[in-house]
Amino acid sequence: MGIFVEVGKVGELEAGTMKEVAVQGQEILLAKVGSKYYAADGRCSHLGGRLAQGKLEGTVVTCPLHGSQFDLADGHVVRWLKGSGVLSALGKALKGPRPINTYKVKAEGDRILVEI
Repeated sequence: MGIFVEVGKVGELEAGTMKEVAVQGQEILLAKVGSKYYAADGRCSHLGGRLAQGKLEGTVVTCPLHGSQFDLADGHVVRWLKGSGVLSALGKALKGPRPINTYKVKAEGDRILVEI
C-alpha cells in the first residue's frame, strides 16, 4: 500500500479533460471522465510520448506520437501503434505492447488524491 498524495483540486478539470501532474518525481496523467477521476503513467510505454498531449475518448487515451491507445480504467493496451506497413510492423516487432500503470484516485473534500 502506498500513500495518497494531493495532485489537484476538485473543479480544476472539466469532464473529458486531462493534465500531467508531478508526484514525487513521477509524471502522472490525471483525467476526469464523467464525474470520475483516473490516474496513470504520464508517458506512453512505447517511446515515452506525453499522454496528456494526446486525445481522450471516454477512458481511452491516445499517444500523440504513434497512436498507441490505453484504457485508463486498468492500463491495458487498446491499440499498439497506429498504422500498417513495413515501418509499423518493424516498430511492433522491436517493442511489443506494454500496458501503463494506473493509480488509485479519490476525492476528499476539495482535494484530488492519488495513491503512489
